[in-house]
Amino acid sequence: MEMYDRADAAFYDYYSTGLEGDVAFYVEEAQKAGAPVLELGCGTGRTLIPVAQSGIEIVGLDRAPAMLAICRDKIAKLSPETQRRIDILEGDMRDFSLARRFKLVTIPYRAFLHLLTVEDQRSALRCIHDHLEDDGRLILNIFDPRLDIITAHLGPLGSAVKKLDEFTHPDTGRHVLVSDTRTYTPESQLIEQCWIFEELDDQGTVVAKRYTPMTLRYVYRYEMQHLLELCGYAVEALYGDFQRGPFRYGGEQIWVARKT
Repeated sequence: MEMYDRADAAFYDYYSTGLEGDVAFYVEEAQKAGAPVLELGCGTGRTLIPVAQSGIEIVGLDRAPAMLAICRDKIAKLSPETQRRIDILEGDMRDFSLARRFKLVTIPYRAFLHLLTVEDQRSALRCIHDHLEDDGRLILNIFDPRLDIITAHLGPLGSAVKKLDEFTHPDTGRHVLVSDTRTYTPESQLIEQCWIFEELDDQGTVVAKRYTPMTLRYVYRYEMQHLLELCGYAVEALYGDFQRGPFRYGGEQIWVARKT
């Protein structure tokens, strides 16, 4: 999305490392479906590239040019055979036209939550529907919102800075601390999040600081089911983890839906 400028995109793979088992899950589902596959919100290619390496032709679409630039750099280092299986496009999942249909469309790593209104969500789901082959499938995952966490963030400390992670800067080799602040707006189901990156020198002094704002709209389980059914899908499965375990409140919503 637009919030990732080049420097923030360069950090992305160091602090957004995915969820346990998610890459293997999407690779397996792509192999079961067969080519071609379309991945929306492909970002830097964390999921897309392993799918292509498994032998599946895949198209990746994303709105963020800086993220796609990193993805293309990664692809350029792959074998020619794998490169031929990948097509990368800049575009918006709410409104795209590729003049082809796919056996499987995926939206990994909660990218669906970047759609901030019900109108945007329905536009995306209908556009995906138009690009699926008959009986093609849509698979996506989003987190399941927990009311206790949302309520806690509504108090006076809701927007307090919290440390999340740390990594080594890919260019300078310095230590980088990752923190964030979050503000929830329950009436619109929005999370206003700001990532804070602090780069430290050998003495522990902050020599550079960068802020990256991000807004997500969380979606409840039955709201998501209703959206899918409203837009022409039949739900085949709802998993709670990438080992295909049962749905659990406050965990992950992993939806498998068939075009009807």
